[in-house]
Amino acid sequence: MTLTTSTYKVLQKNAIAPDFNLPGIDGKNYSLKHFSNKKALLVVFMCNHCSYVIPKVSKLISLQRQYASRGLQIIGINANDSKKFPEDSFDQMKVFAKDKGINFVYLFDEAQEVPKKFGAVCTPDPFLFNAKLELQYHGRIDDAHGKSHEEAKTNELEEAILQVVETGKNNVAALPSMGCDIKWK
Repeated sequence: MTLTTSTYKVLQKNAIAPDFNLPGIDGKNYSLKHFSNKKALLVVFMCNHCSYVIPKVSKLISLQRQYASRGLQIIGINANDSKKFPEDSFDQMKVFAKDKGINFVYLFDEAQEVPKKFGAVCTPDPFLFNAKLELQYHGRIDDAHGKSHEEAKTNELEEAILQVVETGKNNVAALPSMGCDIKWK
C-alpha cells in the first residue's frame, strides 16, 4: 500500500464533470445523464479493500440517506486492477456492497479511464459537483484519515454537500484526501 494524497492537476473548481459510461453492480450502465435531475453529485473513487475507504463507507451511506431527498446522489467508482487485486473484482464489489449495505450507485471502471479524466489518484477521492455539473469540492471527507467518521474533528465534505444542495455553490476549503493509491494496470 502506498499512501497517496489527492492532486489538483486535472479538474479545477467549476470545471465540468467528465462523462463516463460504466456498469453498476445493479446490472445497469450509468452516465452523467442518469443524474441530470440532481442538485449535487458526489463521485467518490473507492474500492473494496482499502483501509482508508472501509472506515468511510458508513459515512457515505449516511450522507446518501440524509441528503437524497434534498437532491444528492453519490456514485462510487472502483477502478482498481482486479487481476492484481481480485478483492476489487466486479463480483466482489457486489458482495462488498451487500455486506456494507451500500445505498448509492457503485460502478466499475475496468479500463481505468474515468479516474484519469478526473485526476483521481487515491481511494477515497471525492469530487462534488452541482446541478450544472461544475466541480464545487474535491477534498477529504474529514480529518480522520483511515479512521471512522466518529473519530473526526472536522466534517468538510458534509458541509460542502449542504452548501451545494442549498445554493449550488460551495466555499468550504478543500484539503487533500488521503488514502491508498489507485491500483493501476
